[in-house]
Amino acid sequence: MPCDAAELRQIPLFSLLDDDELAVLAQQVELRDFAAKQRIYKTGEPSGSAYVMLSGAVEVTLIDEDGQEVIFSEPKHGDFFGFASMLEGIPHHTTAIATQATTCIEVDRHDISILLASKPQAGLDMLAVMAGEIHTAQRVIRGRASRNPNELIDEQETFGERIADHVASFGGSWTFIILFLSTMIGYVILSVALVMLHGTSWDPYPFILLNLFLSMLAAIQAPVIMMSQNRQDQKDRLRSELDFEVNRRAEAEIQALSRKLHYLTDVVGDIHEHVQGPNEPRRDDDLLG
Repeated sequence: MPCDAAELRQIPLFSLLDDDELAVLAQQVELRDFAAKQRIYKTGEPSGSAYVMLSGAVEVTLIDEDGQEVIFSEPKHGDFFGFASMLEGIPHHTTAIATQATTCIEVDRHDISILLASKPQAGLDMLAVMAGEIHTAQRVIRGRASRNPNELIDEQETFGERIADHVASFGGSWTFIILFLSTMIGYVILSVALVMLHGTSWDPYPFILLNLFLSMLAAIQAPVIMMSQNRQDQKDRLRSELDFEVNRRAEAEIQALSRKLHYLTDVVGDIHEHVQGPNEPRRDDDLLG
């Protein structure tokens, strides 16, 4: 259904339009209502329209290279989403889902064309919207690149795995060794003393009960330590994967800088030839400074 011009005036993108222009635009755009948990669009769908939030709540998500769903943005009143794909005419790169009953303004390329024809200044506002989406994407990339593998593992660990880590940490410390030796020595001395004083003990030499306790301790401690070692292997593997992602991004940025440097070198060379004349020899070391 058509939108009210008064509602359009509350949108930052349309705030510069006069009453007549708002009335024309209000006849072009449409109001759309979405129920809670309803999908507005999904990744890969044709991007015929973009949306402007009026009320409710929406989560815009994307799938990263690890196959994990990442929240890209949570638009507020007056914010666009699906805007870049609509302008480019390419399929959506994100998925938008209404987390509660939501009302949006649906805008397509034809509506934007009418808007720019009547108010060219609105183009600057649309550029500001695009800049906001770029900054959001940069924050997502920085957040994914700076992930701490220890934190990611800790988020997924269970109570049993946490106990295994503590047991392995305590079992590999001098505190455990000293306590263990002290307990064994005290056990042996007390058993021998009882035999000497009373002629009997609960565990006389060769301390069969003590050997049973030690065997049970070793049988339990070994798999617990192996569980902790497996978790450490997972951390090392995740750390190496994150390092690979960072190195790949760094390599891509270095290649981009190299291409820009070559391009600037060619441009400076053309300017040099234009200033000095075509007969002057071109020297790359002069161009680079």
